[in-house]
Amino acid sequence: MVTPCPISPAAGVGRRDNDQNLRAPVKKSRRPRLRRKGPLQPLNGDSGARDLFESPSSGSDGADSPAASAARCSPRPCPAQPLAPLDLQTFRDYGQSCYAFRRAQEDLFHPRESLARQPQVTAEARCKLLSWLIPVHRQFGLSFESLCLTVNTLDRFLATTPVAADCFQLLGVTSLLIACKQVEVHPPRVKQLLALCCGAFSRQQLCNLECIVLHKLQFRLGAPTLSFFLEHFTHARVEARQAEVSEALEAQALARGVAELSLADYAFTSYTPSLLAICSLALADRMLRLPRPVDLRLGEHPEAALQDCLGKLQLLVAINSTSLTQVLPLQICEKCNLSLSSK
Repeated sequence: MVTPCPISPAAGVGRRDNDQNLRAPVKKSRRPRLRRKGPLQPLNGDSGARDLFESPSSGSDGADSPAASAARCSPRPCPAQPLAPLDLQTFRDYGQSCYAFRRAQEDLFHPRESLARQPQVTAEARCKLLSWLIPVHRQFGLSFESLCLTVNTLDRFLATTPVAADCFQLLGVTSLLIACKQVEVHPPRVKQLLALCCGAFSRQQLCNLECIVLHKLQFRLGAPTLSFFLEHFTHARVEARQAEVSEALEAQALARGVAELSLADYAFTSYTPSLLAICSLALADRMLRLPRPVDLRLGEHPEAALQDCLGKLQLLVAINSTSLTQVLPLQICEKCNLSLSSK
């Protein structure tokens, strides 16, 4: 619990001789606990990603359906972000040193079995929350790095502190706010994030939880992410002349979509970001049928771990191919022969 800051004794020295200014001490009220103010709206809305890992209910209709009740609080689908150009000169100067540093820090920031201490939060609840946060981050036009940091902050906090089920959505938007403050030039405002929760939480509750999360994580927030390793491997293959720039950028965009799907699946939390990144690129090369696929040895991972992760990613994409089309540019969907019915 966050306690109020004490007032310095020197603040009232000059008024002690004035009787009319003396006041009896007032007992401070306790800060509100992190509890919702009203019924929590369903996390699954008309967001375009609610069917990532489960089919929407077909038995509800009209205004009583979960999609209809949360439509006013859910972001609308946004087009895929354009492909960013490569900065090969910066990679030549700092790429390998940055990669070595990030790889050395990876295990320190990687939470395994983050739900082991959670009596109320389940893998299904985590999947629903992240399936809601993914289109939220896209609606705000945030970077993939922000999304990866959000998931990392969320999982690392879950590994340290039990969270009540009715506060889980508040933890999600708080993690998003903390991540955006590190990466984005214009992070979302607190008022905007609270509006996404349909007024179920107050500004004070969000600020209190932000302080708790920062304290529990000891302000260690600069985690190596999937986004960083995807960019590094993309630059490395182009610098080594293993792929053309256009091919590498398309593979990176597709791999980012595959990695986005894996972020919401608790089964993939056992894999480090660098392993997921190189396997996502390898799967993207297969789907795009590139003549020179990425070298899996770039990530320096054991062969058994590479094949295990790659097999699970293939199954994930096969199950969620429709959802994948909603986060990819049209030309990439056409090259991969993905269904465009949802476009």
